[in-house]
Amino acid sequence: MAEGQIRKALSGYYYVFDGEQLVQCRGRGIFRNRGESPLVGDFVEYSNETAGSDGAIEAILPRQNELVRPPIANVDQALLVFSVKEPDFNTGLLDRFLVVLESYHVEPIICLTKMDLLTASEREQIAAYVQAYEDIGYKVVTAYIDEPTLMEKLTPILVGKTTVLAGQSGVGKSTLLNTLLPQLQLKTGEISHSLGRGKHTTRHVELIEVAGGLLADTPGFSSFDFDTIEREELTQCFPDLAKYAEHCKFRGCLHKQEPKCAVKAAVEAGDIADYRFKHYEQILQEIMDRKPRY
Repeated sequence: MAEGQIRKALSGYYYVFDGEQLVQCRGRGIFRNRGESPLVGDFVEYSNETAGSDGAIEAILPRQNELVRPPIANVDQALLVFSVKEPDFNTGLLDRFLVVLESYHVEPIICLTKMDLLTASEREQIAAYVQAYEDIGYKVVTAYIDEPTLMEKLTPILVGKTTVLAGQSGVGKSTLLNTLLPQLQLKTGEISHSLGRGKHTTRHVELIEVAGGLLADTPGFSSFDFDTIEREELTQCFPDLAKYAEHCKFRGCLHKQEPKCAVKAAVEAGDIADYRFKHYEQILQEIMDRKPRY
């Protein structure tokens, strides 16, 4: 029995990297019977009796986390690619990404692209947002279109980590992947102006070695629901709210109408940004409106 990590899944085969080579494996029927499925990123035990023949995945080792879209396990961080212009920077969408990543215990890295398209006054506004998110504790990287030093900026962030790309469509995820993985030369889609969306086609998920780490070669995920988050857990997915929630009078305070709510007091005092609290309220409402699961 040997151990390795699934680096690619394609047409029913799993390609397991054992530290030296990729071994083509099949999954055992036992996984299907249990309703389990090996994922790219999984660390597994596999058997390979005869050289040159397919191996068989025997066991999936415990996961740190797993994402649904893209289907991938043991992710350390997500590089959230957002443009500041064309399309304009959208804090509402960014906060939705941040909430889901917090719930999966995946560290978000915010990458703001197209900085060269900003006017002087817009640059000030974006600088204020960057400061606000850095104050919460998030790492923010800013980039110009086709910036030659982008790889230098991102290498220290990628080294030793498993990273997925995510973000709104049409913001340059493909361009970013082309910078990091020039051997792939993904086709960059123009923005469809009628929809404001990119025209990227999804391919299989694969982990590729980049800058001393692993990068999921996938267009990432661009839609979220909050099915796995309970309303009492939502505050913990907003680190800036969670810091004050400890001082609320009631445990499990949802920061709606409850008396002596420390979070609402912090919003009124300007210690929590209005837009962050507004996004918390919107997501909370979505969770409360969700149909119950049985």
